[in-house]
Amino acid sequence: MIAQSIQLALTPVFVLVAIGNLMNTMSSRLGRIVDRSRDLQRRHSTTSGPEHDAVVREIRITDRRIELIGQAILLLVLSGISIGLVCAMLFLEELLRVNIQRFAAGTFLLAIVLLMWALLLFLRETRAAAAALRIPASYLELDRKL
Repeated sequence: MIAQSIQLALTPVFVLVAIGNLMNTMSSRLGRIVDRSRDLQRRHSTTSGPEHDAVVREIRITDRRIELIGQAILLLVLSGISIGLVCAMLFLEELLRVNIQRFAAGTFLLAIVLLMWALLLFLRETRAAAAALRIPASYLELDRKL
C-alpha cells in the first residue's frame, strides 16, 4: 500500500524537481537584473541629454523585467506548494482510506496551470531583455557596404 503511494507520488515529485530548477534559473536571472538596475541607477545622476534618456528607458525596461521575474517566481512557489499538496493527498488517501483523487487531480492541474503561467511570464521577461539589448541602427551603419 505504501509502495503504491510512493509510486503514485513520483510524477508530482519529478514536476517539483523541475520547478526547483526553474526557480534556481529565475533567481539567478533576477540577481543579474538587480545588479544591472543598480548600475543604471548610478548612471542616472551622471548622464544628461540623449544618454540620460537611454538610461531612463533601460531603467523602465529593467523595472518591468524585475516585476515579471518576481511574478514568475511567485507562481512557481504556488505551483510547488500545490504539488506538495498533491503528494500529501495521495498518501492521506491511502492511509485514511478516503477517496480524494478528484481533489488531487484538480490540485495537480492547478499546479501545471501555475507552472505554465510562470513560464509565459519568463518568456515575456526574456523577450523584454532581448528587446532592450538590441543594437541601435546607428551603430550598425547599415548604409555602408562592408
